[in-house]
Amino acid sequence: MRVALRPRSGCLVLCLCLSLITLLLQSLWVPLEMSGDEAAGKSPEEQGQHSVGFHRLALRLEALSTQVQRLSREKDDIQLNRNDFSLLLQSFRKDQQGLARFVERELQRVSQRLDQLNRHYHHHHEAHTQTLQGEISPHTGPNEKCEVPMDPAYPVCAEKVEFLQARWESDPCYAFYGVNGTICSILTYLSQTENFCPPHPGRNNSALSWHQKRHPFTTKTDVRETLSPLYEVIGNSSSPAIKFIRSRVERMSARWIEAGLRMKQSSSNTVSKQMKVLLYPGALAGSVGQHFEAMVEKGGPLGELVQWADLSACLTILGHNLTFSTSQHQLHRLIGAAPGRGSCPIQRPLTFDLIYTDYHGLAHLQGAMGLAFQHYQCRFRILDSFGTEPAFNLATYAHSHGYKTLWGSWGLQPLQYMTMFPHTPDNSFLGFVSEEAVRKDKLEPEIYKKDSIAVVYGKQEYIWQGKSDYVRVISEELETHATVYQPPGHIFSLPSFVRNHGLLTQELFLHLLRRAKIFVGLGFPYEGPAPIEAIALGCAFLQPRFDPPHSSDNNDFYRGKPTTRKISSQHPYAEHFISEPHVWTVDMANETDIREAIKDILSTEVKPFIPHEFTCAGMLERVRGYITHQKVL
Repeated sequence: MRVALRPRSGCLVLCLCLSLITLLLQSLWVPLEMSGDEAAGKSPEEQGQHSVGFHRLALRLEALSTQVQRLSREKDDIQLNRNDFSLLLQSFRKDQQGLARFVERELQRVSQRLDQLNRHYHHHHEAHTQTLQGEISPHTGPNEKCEVPMDPAYPVCAEKVEFLQARWESDPCYAFYGVNGTICSILTYLSQTENFCPPHPGRNNSALSWHQKRHPFTTKTDVRETLSPLYEVIGNSSSPAIKFIRSRVERMSARWIEAGLRMKQSSSNTVSKQMKVLLYPGALAGSVGQHFEAMVEKGGPLGELVQWADLSACLTILGHNLTFSTSQHQLHRLIGAAPGRGSCPIQRPLTFDLIYTDYHGLAHLQGAMGLAFQHYQCRFRILDSFGTEPAFNLATYAHSHGYKTLWGSWGLQPLQYMTMFPHTPDNSFLGFVSEEAVRKDKLEPEIYKKDSIAVVYGKQEYIWQGKSDYVRVISEELETHATVYQPPGHIFSLPSFVRNHGLLTQELFLHLLRRAKIFVGLGFPYEGPAPIEAIALGCAFLQPRFDPPHSSDNNDFYRGKPTTRKISSQHPYAEHFISEPHVWTVDMANETDIREAIKDILSTEVKPFIPHEFTCAGMLERVRGYITHQKVL
């Protein structure tokens, strides 16, 4: 009997069936994802036996498929005899029973594996949901669960949630705001206290407690005729720095009040709104403040205290409401900082319209305000003696262009930095007020009697090092006086021809300047207020020229400061904007140059001179202009 087959139909069907069986077995036998635990739990022998079984079956199926394909290609012999077909069927039946048993075992194993994977998935999904998508929270009800929203308007919400899950216990302020580690509490915090996640239904971000706007101004300023409110604010602290500030304000109070009355009577006087102002000299707070306080009574620089005293008096006369603090603890209370380490925003809207501080105070504010620091940074004014250039102000720009500084990179508007002298139009010139030695007999300054003495500018002994020859040339023409701080039991190395008075009070120092003809600069301190006050008292200021100019490139004092200015002398403002006959700049190493300058000074009538910008009236006009017109966004 002959059996007729169509090779392109029957053989192709058989090939298709074998291919389907092969794919099915591959999909069932090859484990999709063998977990690390499962792989670790199998011995090498078990894994080897499993691989051998698959290899043998694959070889058998491949042999059968090859035979069928060979038959389909034999186009010339399209007739298969009975024996050929019987041999093929017998070969297939030979493996049928073993194949069936093997497939049954493998299907059972795959079924067990699928059940195992299913249980593992549900367990992992529940744990993941509990960790990343929320738990029952008292903020949302006993039966509600919170999920992290995927809102394109809040792209960092999920990132902030993950961060707080890991770090919420790092700062007690998070617990203070209700965070307890659950997603619901974190989402509530990130939507109601910060604004990184969308608000809950029925709420909006305008409800942020520290974002609310204060009520419009209702009180108009009126120029005051007394400084009593300032005395109440400053108090009677035993701090040397605060005592200096108060004594300076009291000594100059008559001049401030007089200037205020003239401003009040002036036709150009404009009514402005009263500001609530916080004065926070950070250099007087914390450990830095302890060091600064110690230096006040040892001849340390007082220029910063001069500015704080004059700014306090100026704002008081202008009629603003002042708060003065040198305590970090009190600062936290005044701004409403949350208990903790400052990672969270403040508890309420900032109640101060302006905050005057310094670089130290700026760091204290950032460490207490959290996210609110950036929101309110337009209200900050930084007393910065030497100025901050725009190139140092932005961290990214400064870093990419090689501008290195210890003080910049705050990203404020350059006009928010307020300098001692008008260094640059990029910053705001705050200045100070030059003192005068007011005589009770009201004699005109021109007829004050001057003695043939010179007073050297330098209250600490290290400033005198290497300057003996310079001072000696001056002492040949004038009796030379000094006011160098002398520690108990310390033996001085000052030249014998110098008469040292020790550290004087401000009143006695001014009295000495009234008698002197020349105020002698030794090259340091740079750009302080003392030369301006000496000039106001009728002294000529003799100072050294710097060649090459001093800058952050060649001078340790300026290195690290956020400025690239090149200082041509000890006091560039006095040199360029006041000049002779009040200011004389010499080569300190050239004795001829020094002698000629002294000769010219002694043969010239040097009258007291105060630039208008360093008078009470000038500072009142300037500060009122800043408060009224300077808008920082």
